[in-house]
Amino acid sequence: MLSGHVPLPQDFAELYRKKGYWENIGVTEMVKRTVERHSNKVALVAGINRITYQFLYQAIERLACRFTEAGLRPLDRVILQLPNTPELIYAYLALTRIGAIPVMALRAHRETEIRHFINASGAVAYVIPDQVNHFDYRVMADTLREECSSLRYIFVAGTPRDGQASLSEMINEERTAPQIAAALGSIRVDPTDVATMLLSGGTTSISKLIPRTHNDYVLNARLCGEAASLDEQTVFMAILPLGHNYNLACPGFLGTFYYGGTVVLAPSGDANEVFSLIEREKVTVIAAAVPLITTWLNSNTYERYDLSSLRIIQNGGARLAPELRKRILQQLGCFPQEIYGTAEGLINMTRLGDAERAVIESSGSPVCEDDEIKVVDEFGDEVPDGEAGELATRGPYTIRGYFNAPEINSAAFTKDGFYLMGDIVRKEGRFVFAEGRKKDFINRGGEKISCEEVENLILQHPKVFQVSLVAMPDDTFGEKACAFVRPRADETLGFEEIIHFLRSKKIASFKLPERLEIIEAFPVSPVGK
Repeated sequence: MLSGHVPLPQDFAELYRKKGYWENIGVTEMVKRTVERHSNKVALVAGINRITYQFLYQAIERLACRFTEAGLRPLDRVILQLPNTPELIYAYLALTRIGAIPVMALRAHRETEIRHFINASGAVAYVIPDQVNHFDYRVMADTLREECSSLRYIFVAGTPRDGQASLSEMINEERTAPQIAAALGSIRVDPTDVATMLLSGGTTSISKLIPRTHNDYVLNARLCGEAASLDEQTVFMAILPLGHNYNLACPGFLGTFYYGGTVVLAPSGDANEVFSLIEREKVTVIAAAVPLITTWLNSNTYERYDLSSLRIIQNGGARLAPELRKRILQQLGCFPQEIYGTAEGLINMTRLGDAERAVIESSGSPVCEDDEIKVVDEFGDEVPDGEAGELATRGPYTIRGYFNAPEINSAAFTKDGFYLMGDIVRKEGRFVFAEGRKKDFINRGGEKISCEEVENLILQHPKVFQVSLVAMPDDTFGEKACAFVRPRADETLGFEEIIHFLRSKKIASFKLPERLEIIEAFPVSPVGK
């Protein structure tokens, strides 16, 4: 077992196993099972490329073989930071095939975040693209390898620099059956081991690492796929980052592969591109978010396309307003499926058979009957249905602790194992109605911005005396960040100066304030707070 991982207590593990929740297979073994049933079926569509399940698994095996030859071993942590390409899926499943642990970074993350992920996880390898939108990930990777003692290997999808390996060549280089057997034959993945490390929303500062096991993540994908009525006829479109739990396994590409469906990678969220792909590929399910859905509904271009195949538009990351859910039903003629949960585990979803009010207003109900949920007050006492409080949960796919973070765990988890989600909700029976966050953060189209993290960086500017980062409403993203700054005496400060300073700190661009307000003083309470 990986040191720093908090496993489920034995009595809970035995209960969940007895109830059949855990299939005792690895994540890649789950995909292999589908390959055996649907080898010639198209698993993945990316541009003009149509990749069958058989080809997919052959690429996974070749890459897994090369990863082991390069020196990766079971339980090694690997930062995986690729855009939405087949290479990301190959790399993810090749790593889980050999028992290594992909740590899922987002393309927008920069040096500050990646350094933290490497040091917090003890990562030995880093998988990157060469360049995206004029940003050179290879240069950043070399800098990080010099600074982080654990980091030894850099794999590049594209053209590597000296001392870096070509992921593209590793995927395409042929390996014979005896070579693959020699490299992989002795590897037995323990399904109770950590399969993946996801990133927390970072609402208490920089992101924490969420260790998900093979058993719980296969279950996560299976249950979310069941709630979305996925089957082998499903054509699932992915637009948002595959590194998010949402597009990984809620149900995401793993849930689609579990049921033998097809995953279509969309190059962008542009309405015409999306609708054209729906028409061409007969897409049945889309995983989207508030900004995309708002843009599509207001574009009016959907009338030019045949969208009759589309059954479900899923929304995740931030609550979709009831009015927009009604418009999905009326304008696009498909079901608006709300998906609300956490990378730490619990997922709630609305379903096709739910009552109208639940579909239009609620955040769904848990996907597993053994997901325990309760709403608690500030003292940890459960409140009656209909009253607002913090959502707490435990269940067969919810973690019992962040990776290697005992102090944080003591605050985030109760003594009896409930995870305190930090969300303020109301509960009616099993249905949850999300109302907001307990902790200070900004939800920019599903990307969580820690006010504390950005404020601490701005305070490092020599001209800044005080700062408060707050959410401002936005029609497209829901919220954007506005920085209220009190400069030091006799100093002047402009928006571009703040942005330039924050960029020098090498943080993700979605965290940058999009408005600056200069004030002479912050309001205080009678006791000076």
